[in-house]
Amino acid sequence: MQYFYAIVDKDDDSAFGVRFPDLPGCFSAADEIEDVLPNACEALELWFEDAEVKTPQRLDQIRADAAEDIAAGAFIVAVPYIKRTGRQVRANISLDKGMLDAIDRAAAERSLTRSAFLADAARNEIEMRR
Repeated sequence: MQYFYAIVDKDDDSAFGVRFPDLPGCFSAADEIEDVLPNACEALELWFEDAEVKTPQRLDQIRADAAEDIAAGAFIVAVPYIKRTGRQVRANISLDKGMLDAIDRAAAERSLTRSAFLADAARNEIEMRR
């Protein structure tokens, strides 16, 4: 997993704007602060559908490039990017029996396999999705 840094700003009469200085054309927006990170994660995933994964700039580089915006009230957020490889691998994990039963019930209610449910839950937690 890599983290890309995004600049977030907001005018009084607008949504939060999110842009990635090292990924031209990659941007997002959110009406609520709680949606900034999940929406930014989605923007990264969409951007990398048509681009090769690259090494993110260092935080100090982003901070220097965005110094004027930060002085005006913008802030920087680290956005996780989880590259989808399309390759499934087997993993052995240990869980409390009660937790495993709850996972299996929740997965069945959503017509998911246990693995798909756990993968979705992990992605939602990492990307702070509600």
